[in-house]
Amino acid sequence: VQLQAFGGGLVQAGGSLRLSCAASGRTFSSYAMGWFRQAPGKEREGISCISSSAGKTYYADSVKGRFTISRDNAKSTIFLQINDLKPDDTAVYYCAAGDRPCRVNLGGRWMYDYWGHGTLVTVSS
Repeated sequence: VQLQAFGGGLVQAGGSLRLSCAASGRTFSSYAMGWFRQAPGKEREGISCISSSAGKTYYADSVKGRFTISRDNAKSTIFLQINDLKPDDTAVYYCAAGDRPCRVNLGGRWMYDYWGHGTLVTVSS
């Protein structure tokens, strides 16, 4: 599976963005999909996961209520709607795919087998 994230950019605090991650491969619908982000000088952190059927979604506490993950299996794409952006949301956002089911605590990078290159989100104050 090859993944490509896009949709990042420079946004003012309080604004919104919708990130997308397009996947190639015929088994997209069988993968759990996750979003991670890595801020400058920090570790990559998991922020959301969506089950293969889209029936279950999970979020890090730091983004609950502002981020919404979704997927369109027919288009082999997942999305991350980000509202009320804050300067602390500035990071490179990565999408990932994995065979393991989502976990309530999101697990870690080891959960995923395939990664996209990331898209940069910069939030100005």
